Amino acid sequence: MSDRVVVEVHDGIADARLNRPEKMNAIDSEMFQELAQAADEIAQDSGVRVVVLSGEGRCFCAGLDMTSFAAMAGKGEANADRPSGLLASSKVESPANFAQRAAWAWQELPVPVIAAVHGVAYGGGIQIALAADIRIVAPDARLSVMEIKWGLIPDMSGTQTLRHLVRLDVAKELVFSGRVVSGTEAVELGLATRVADDPRAAALELAREIASKSPDAIRAGKQLLNQSVQSTLSEGLEREARLQAALIGSPNQIEAVTSNLERREPKFSDPK
Repeated sequence: MSDRVVVEVHDGIADARLNRPEKMNAIDSEMFQELAQAADEIAQDSGVRVVVLSGEGRCFCAGLDMTSFAAMAGKGEANADRPSGLLASSKVESPANFAQRAAWAWQELPVPVIAAVHGVAYGGGIQIALAADIRIVAPDARLSVMEIKWGLIPDMSGTQTLRHLVRLDVAKELVFSGRVVSGTEAVELGLATRVADDPRAAALELAREIASKSPDAIRAGKQLLNQSVQSTLSEGLEREARLQAALIGSPNQIEAVTSNLERREPKFSDPK
């Protein structure tokens, strides 16, 4: 690991930070790998209740490091360790390929992910943020689905997340034009959840609130809502009833009730 992504876990909160500030956290080959690997490692930690995903330095993520990939291509190194390159199938059980998992892996996590966006989130950067469950952005942040600038389409799962967040015509405008929007406009469009002058501080505050709730209910809620966009009404209602039945009477659900009745802080157990 080259520390392109740094993760620290405290009190059930995984504080994950893109850590290439000298390059505005631009994504090179190593960062592609480490983003997915960091998410996979967090998924194995049953003590994690919520994730805050942010960027070190001046911004969240400036997108693909075109200079890095151009240099590797010139030396014939771009596909040295991955014969099929960024579009190769990932080695884990996921519908996403290698490049897509840098973003989609955060959607696959069983716990909520809050992206704290400041500075810019361009191209791959905005696609990583869109894969989070919640996005808190600075009012003056700048976001863009910028792949059209290079004659490309968003290919890090952005089309799959974007289409469920904004109207189809808005998604098309952003993909076709590469227009840069502010954090404030991002909220108005549905790209972001809310604005905050200090997105990371606000994200950590929300994370502490989420971490104080029953982890079983939080995980079930994320699973249910994520799958609802792909379900029929009958499938969604059946899944809702099944997950609720599994929660009722479970140790953490009983603790939630008991702690409220006794007016004390709950003591939840980590999911198995």
